[in-house]
Amino acid sequence: METTRRRSLGRGLEELFSGEVLDFNALEEKIVEETPKEEVTEVNLDDLRSNPYQPRKDFDEKALAELAVSIREHGVFQPIIIKKSIRGYEIVAGERRVKASKLAGKTTIPAIIRNFDDQEMMEIALLENLQREDLNPIEEAMAYISLMEAKGISHEQLAQRIGKSRSYVTNMVGLVNLPDSVKDLVIAKKISATHARTLSKIKDPEKVKEMADKIINEGLTTKAIEEMAQDKTYEKRNKMERKETEENRTYKYIQDLLCDRLNTKVRISSSKVEINFQNLEDFNRIMEILKISE
Repeated sequence: METTRRRSLGRGLEELFSGEVLDFNALEEKIVEETPKEEVTEVNLDDLRSNPYQPRKDFDEKALAELAVSIREHGVFQPIIIKKSIRGYEIVAGERRVKASKLAGKTTIPAIIRNFDDQEMMEIALLENLQREDLNPIEEAMAYISLMEAKGISHEQLAQRIGKSRSYVTNMVGLVNLPDSVKDLVIAKKISATHARTLSKIKDPEKVKEMADKIINEGLTTKAIEEMAQDKTYEKRNKMERKETEENRTYKYIQDLLCDRLNTKVRISSSKVEINFQNLEDFNRIMEILKISE
């Protein structure tokens, strides 16, 4: 029976990654729906350890505290997914629920045990974080790189599957080129992702640090930084082969801001704005951000 279920989950993962858009929610719902209630078991929180492929290093303490309050009052609605390891279990999906349950004073948590291999664990952890969590820009960049390497796909292919533009993925991946000290500033939210993307295109790390200091000390806007970066004294990592018009630069600047704000693919042309969404839940999320109600 376990062999049959293992093959079924394998097909589920293949369907997930061969589809047009990656959808972690669909995968988790599939596992939960196909698991009989008697197979959902309570496991000790002390027996759980993080997925070694978990890209998230920092968790929002305020959000965890809010989730802990909910769990303390109502319990954990959806079981986490784990796999047996040499000592206890590894968390495949649901680490926030585990951390929040500990904050809530719980000692056990409902779980579904599945025998995922290392490749599947990495893919699931990356997808859960990319689609459900608010990764910091550096974690997001590393998650994209890991996912592309694991699946052997290009920036363009990944962009299509996560519902973002190719340029967005490429720009985010470029953040790994930043000096470590500047990465720390991005993680600490002292420098925005939009600022960081502009800085990542500058080749000289010392000039990057110099400009990062200006952003913090002088409060320079992204547009001001982009104009400074156009100076020939700042050698770029990849020179543009075509000249951008002032209009295109303006649209690109606004397009990147909207991508950051809405966390989805946005395309702007001279006559229209296109905002990508994956499903009704994602659409409602975007409407809330835009403060649009019926």
